[in-house]
Amino acid sequence: MLEWIFLIFILLALVLFWPASLYFSSGSQTSYWLLSGLEKWISGYHTRSVDRCTSDSSATSPMAVRGEEETVALICKPSALAKYLHKHCATFRGFATAPWWNWRASPFWQTLFGLCWPSDGAIHVHFVRDHLQLADDGVVALDWAAAGATPHKRRRTSSNSISPILLVIPNSFGKITWNVLKLCELALSLGYVPVVFNRRGHNGTPLTTPRLQPFGDPADLREAVRYVRYRRPAAVIYAASESTGSGLLLSYLGECGSSSYLAAAACLSPVLRCQAWYESAPCWPYQWALLLYQKMCLSRYKTALGETVRMDTVLSCSSLRSLEEALFCQPPEPKGALAAEGGGAGNGSGAYWEEYWERNEPLRDVDEVAVPVLCVCSQDDPVRGEPNATLPFDLFHSNPHLFLLLTPGGGHCGFSELGGVATAAAGGGAGGEPSQNQGMPWSHQALLEFFRGVTDFFAAEERAKIAARRRGLRGGAGGVGGAVTGGNARGFRHRTYSTCKRLPGCSHSIHSIYCWQRSYTR
Repeated sequence: MLEWIFLIFILLALVLFWPASLYFSSGSQTSYWLLSGLEKWISGYHTRSVDRCTSDSSATSPMAVRGEEETVALICKPSALAKYLHKHCATFRGFATAPWWNWRASPFWQTLFGLCWPSDGAIHVHFVRDHLQLADDGVVALDWAAAGATPHKRRRTSSNSISPILLVIPNSFGKITWNVLKLCELALSLGYVPVVFNRRGHNGTPLTTPRLQPFGDPADLREAVRYVRYRRPAAVIYAASESTGSGLLLSYLGECGSSSYLAAAACLSPVLRCQAWYESAPCWPYQWALLLYQKMCLSRYKTALGETVRMDTVLSCSSLRSLEEALFCQPPEPKGALAAEGGGAGNGSGAYWEEYWERNEPLRDVDEVAVPVLCVCSQDDPVRGEPNATLPFDLFHSNPHLFLLLTPGGGHCGFSELGGVATAAAGGGAGGEPSQNQGMPWSHQALLEFFRGVTDFFAAEERAKIAARRRGLRGGAGGVGGAVTGGNARGFRHRTYSTCKRLPGCSHSIHSIYCWQRSYTR
């Protein structure tokens, strides 16, 4: 109901501003900037054709030359994987900008459609929930997606299934958007098993401890990934995040490094410089909507959180920063007579604010990321802000694991194209067949094709490595430059590949992590 009220309010406001924006735009390309409250061109990296990887760190020219067609730019460090993605990911080159008069040309409409559009009756997927109790008695929820519009009796999947898992991390406000549901629907159609991670107190998850999950604390996600891996040990795990939820995913990848258990990851419209984003704040309509939604969710736990948080301060906050600060950055509650003097919001909290982001900034351990990560961003994102100020281009130029797919339009988590795109979207990643994915956001098709490309690339590399080893084993003393002679050569020739290959193993005991008698499901 709240979604419909908010949508009606936005529509009424736009009915008033739409004629004025058309009058002042005079048919130019800037009409959609007026709609979103931005009256300037966003300068960014010069978008180039994806025939090659953008590696020139001085590429800071305007987005496109007048009269020249705007294309998608893949910004990354040149590598064998980057070349393979350029060649085989056709979706990267398939983004088409809408004409100025179409609603898809407006970043505001794109953002509203992707994040706030009601999904009832439009999504052919439902979820079966697992509640996972953590080491500190907190509870998170894992929603396993299944095809169909209505729930059915729970069916346990086989632990021997090799269907790949797609772990979906929603935004940090706990809102399950139309965008997330469409990603689960497309992933199901291509053979993936999507599972949505819900933080403590989010999306109906019970809050059993008087604390919430900080912005970039990956402890809960780490236990959830280990549980998924235990449930499906034979499956490859991918991860995708949306908006501010990308902060949690990047924090997890940075802290866990090569022990993340993920094959690849993708971030849709990520907010990468989160402290600066909270301090500068998005334009007022978006900040107001996010603030209102978060307050409504927190009001449910006013009594429970009142033990550790000043809830009267939280519910009276007027900005996203002050709300985050009131939840996580307040000094200990003063006692006795000092309570009357020291209880103000933000009183001495500046140091706590800086310390909080030292522990929670998503890019704090980005050098430790050990799997390919794709970030899909648009130049006209009204929530994230101007690309030059909010996207760390130097990081993508220097880190071989990070890829930035930058589009000229699409808004924030929008990327809706006129008429959709016909593509074989990453079906190979899950063994699926090429299909017509009409109505699916372009970003979803791009990230699933990225997963397929990464999987195929490393499979080809592994086959080449095995072939090279076999050639070496067969060569023995007769190989080129053979230095092994006599009995050693005979012993080497009779060794099999399985004795050379080190099989990966789990470095953690699942029974030492979980107390099964305390876990429960619904």
